[in-house]
Amino acid sequence: MRPLAAADLTDLFRLMAARIDAERLALGALDGAIGDADHGNSMAEGFSALAHACAEAESRGVATGDLFAIAAHAFLGAVGATTGPLYASAFLQAGQRFAGQVTIDPVDLTEILGDFSEAIAQRGKASPGDKTMLDVWTPAARAVAEARSKGSGAIARLDAAVAAAIEGREATRAMVAAAGRAARLGPRTLGHVDPGAASAAIIIVALRDGMTAFFARGSK
Repeated sequence: MRPLAAADLTDLFRLMAARIDAERLALGALDGAIGDADHGNSMAEGFSALAHACAEAESRGVATGDLFAIAAHAFLGAVGATTGPLYASAFLQAGQRFAGQVTIDPVDLTEILGDFSEAIAQRGKASPGDKTMLDVWTPAARAVAEARSKGSGAIARLDAAVAAAIEGREATRAMVAAAGRAARLGPRTLGHVDPGAASAAIIIVALRDGMTAFFARGSK
């Protein structure tokens, strides 16, 4: 199996952007129940910006591993506010793992879930159970680590991450927000899916689906 080139990683980012954009209104509705209703637009604009920036960088011959830093700066420039620094930190930490690499091993790419979980936790000062995106990123990263310990391949690791992400997203319904803007609503957040958890699950599912398509192309 060939490694991921810059065009492959850009395709993954494009798929994430398309999936987030398709759910823009639904994410906004989730955020409207316990926040300011801008999460769908913010995430869609951020991922659109990073996908465009990475496509432009790829055309200039930028190394695959260096696209993460470009993604981080593009997302932060488009979003700002609360979500911007969180995902910018996540992309930057993942980029440190692959800095300068011309290609990326597909199995190694699954390690970015751990990078995202760590970076978002550090930047956001939240913990699992606070009803935030970490209630998806942390169990998904843990699932990847457990699958790795069993010697599973890239898709098996991502399948485990998707299952954990969906479970984590749904678990936020039973949580009271203890971090972020929603925390000010306290018990009123009970019964609602956290919009950040919902968008995180969309990204992880897109990563799994994109990697599945990559392997399918590689087998031909």
